[in-house]
Amino acid sequence: MFAFLTRLAVLYVWRSRRSTAVLGVMVLSAVAALVFLSSLAMGTNDAMIRNSVGLFSGHIAGDHLPPEWNRKQLEVPGVQAVLLRRSMPVRLWRQGLVEPVLLFGIRPDEEKAHTFLWKKTVSGRYPRPGESVLYLSEATAQRLKARVGDSIRFDIQPGVPGGTLTLCGIYRTGISALDQGMAFCPVAAFPASGGSLSAAVFLDDGVDPKTVLALYRARFGPSPLKAWTEFMPDLKQLIDLNFVSMGIVMLLVFGVVALGISCAFVIFILKNLREHGIMKAMGVLPSETAYLLAAQVGMLTLLASAAGTALGALATASFARIGIDLTSLTSHNPYFAVSGIIYPRLTAYSLCLPPLLAVVFGQLAAVWPLIFVVRARAADILRSI
Repeated sequence: MFAFLTRLAVLYVWRSRRSTAVLGVMVLSAVAALVFLSSLAMGTNDAMIRNSVGLFSGHIAGDHLPPEWNRKQLEVPGVQAVLLRRSMPVRLWRQGLVEPVLLFGIRPDEEKAHTFLWKKTVSGRYPRPGESVLYLSEATAQRLKARVGDSIRFDIQPGVPGGTLTLCGIYRTGISALDQGMAFCPVAAFPASGGSLSAAVFLDDGVDPKTVLALYRARFGPSPLKAWTEFMPDLKQLIDLNFVSMGIVMLLVFGVVALGISCAFVIFILKNLREHGIMKAMGVLPSETAYLLAAQVGMLTLLASAAGTALGALATASFARIGIDLTSLTSHNPYFAVSGIIYPRLTAYSLCLPPLLAVVFGQLAAVWPLIFVVRARAADILRSI
């Protein structure tokens, strides 16, 4: 019986070609659009993470590390690069003006290869290895009334001079954590005594920071190393909010699509009411009628969802390489401080959730037509014809 009803459902859908095509296009376009939009949302999240951690901090960071730690110890599977830095609080002096900062001793060649802070230079240039130079934020330079080429003294403790550095470059990121209270110099010019060790760990694409942190815990035990989700909670919340927002959009879209499918199938039933009355008079059970309607909606949504998923994946693949440039819309956004180009990325979430919701909401759309047919008596249907 169910094989016969399945064949009958195929004939019903095939016989109403125009209506089937209209409903199919509606489901197909909704699924394709949401596959692409969810992939774009994933690409936006990737871009925000890439911009935020790539500027200076890395995916995993830690301060006040044990001085005996070295780069080799931190290079575990999944790690792309490890940048070790020295840091200490100092006071910068120039013509009676004083500014307390946290001075970082860096290796400029390594920093330039793996971070993007050097791209935010607004005046002068980035430090070079072995130079006795200073790299300052624009806000700090303005408070010191300093320009590129000026000499700036620093001391480690009040009354204990530390040395003199030449201002080689000024940067501006738009991120207060980097633009306020930080300064950089090559490690060769960093004071030999004092200071603490810090690290920035950059991971390969797709590597979960929790996996690498688990390896570090197994090797070092508890350590001050933290993933970006811990020291950038605002970014973590924003990404979570993007997922929630995308889920709400999907529910709203398929709710509207399901309503359209439901109304269309009620029209189908009214048009074929005589056939349903004859089938009920022949003894077709309500459960079998329910299967017939569910099979019709299921076939329609399955085929349209499959086509929509393929179309959405094709659109995503076409933009995944070239990217979508939103620089003009993100130029003042701190989460896009380096680049405003977004590369859509297909994931299980973006590839499976839209068609799954389409099928689920399609079956829900069959409830109203089903109730309409099941509640009608065969005698009343035939009498009204």
